[in-house]
Amino acid sequence: ALFQSIERVRESALAELLGAASLTETEALRIKYLGRQGTVTELLKGLKDVDPATRPEVGKRVNALKGVLEVRLAEVTAKFRASEQAQAISRERVDAALPGRRIPRGHPHPIRMVMDEVIDCFAALGFSVFEGPEIETDYYNFEALNVPADHPARDMQDTFYTTDGRLLRTHTSPVQIHVMERLQPPVAMIAPGAVYRRDSFDASHSPMFHQVEGLMVDRGITFAHMKGILSLFWKKLFGEQCRVLLRPSYFPFTEPSAEVAIGCVVCRGKGCRICKQSGWLEVMGCGMVHPNVFRAVRYDDKVFSGFAFGMGIERIAMLKFGIQDIRLFFENDVRFLEQFR
Repeated sequence: ALFQSIERVRESALAELLGAASLTETEALRIKYLGRQGTVTELLKGLKDVDPATRPEVGKRVNALKGVLEVRLAEVTAKFRASEQAQAISRERVDAALPGRRIPRGHPHPIRMVMDEVIDCFAALGFSVFEGPEIETDYYNFEALNVPADHPARDMQDTFYTTDGRLLRTHTSPVQIHVMERLQPPVAMIAPGAVYRRDSFDASHSPMFHQVEGLMVDRGITFAHMKGILSLFWKKLFGEQCRVLLRPSYFPFTEPSAEVAIGCVVCRGKGCRICKQSGWLEVMGCGMVHPNVFRAVRYDDKVFSGFAFGMGIERIAMLKFGIQDIRLFFENDVRFLEQFR
């Protein structure tokens, strides 16, 4: 009777495997017959209760049944997996005759384009490029640059201060101090980077923008050297026809100081809304380095002289591309950025 029971299990299992319609059904049959509580497993567990005289033969037949089912299960499982793989390949078939999909290529941001152009111009004139920290101390951002404690630039309305008493740099001039502390003249450098001020975010102001500031120090550097280099720079940037004008101004870290204006690139000096009918556009500040700045970095102001300058990159980009709202540079509107491809 036990041998007949084993044979019935064999016939039933093989018949069910033959009728299995999916990999899921096949797995269910494996659990039914060969799982921890499966029929064949229970037969093996029951061998301990079989008459010792017939136990070897019963065990032999049960193990033979287990082996037959394992082989058949492997065959059926392989068949269904091969079928599923064939279907997946069919679904994912690639038509080699179809045209390829073009992946959109990125390009430099307009601010990056102008920044690179400015850097290239000064590099061609022999200036080296230096970078510095965007989080500065009061000393490097103000004191070493001869900005007195009562100067309006120190007001909380203009500067972002951190909780530990440091601040987000309001200009890239602190880089000049770092460089002069490490290097002895001659020095010819520019410092490009982001700066931060507590300004409203409107068509002409942003709390974060970009500057390039520069410095040249050596024996015998004069105001004429500054005018010549800056005039050459603006002509390289806007063309040989660009007119350059220096007007008196004030900055605490330079003396004498000047603001640089160029002939309006929109109306060509005839007068328009952009230049407020003056024919000139203010584009940068400059001046001869103040003796107090030299003393802060232990340069002998009786031996060395130099000039410094600074310009806003967004301002130049707006002039070059005819843009009237600075916010466009920061909104990342693809329709706007694609125009600079």
